[in-house]
Amino acid sequence: MVETLFEDMFTVTQKDPDGKKFDRVNRIEARSEQFDMYMLLDVNTEIYPMRVKEKFMMVLASTLNLDGTPDTDYFIQGNKKSLADKFEYVMHGKLYRISEEGSGKHVKAYVWITFLIFNSIP
Repeated sequence: MVETLFEDMFTVTQKDPDGKKFDRVNRIEARSEQFDMYMLLDVNTEIYPMRVKEKFMMVLASTLNLDGTPDTDYFIQGNKKSLADKFEYVMHGKLYRISEEGSGKHVKAYVWITFLIFNSIP
């Protein structure tokens, strides 16, 4: 069974707060429900449109394999089921920096996403 590192429901609060920077991509600001977490994230909205006030579930996982085994460095399409089958949008990358600010209540994580998985909530 795959263990998730983080999951929460988010609401998009703004799109492109500093103006549009990229073609096909919007920078969204979102706030989570359970942890009251603030997130700033670039999303390919040409593929996965997101609107202000829209809710979505975000999951951070270290693997897409349902048995929890590590992923290989490449993706092979096939009939093998994965965590991605349960979601609408998946991004992949790596965590490259974490910094704490103040008393440790504020933590910034700079991520090239390991696996960030979205499902929009009606």
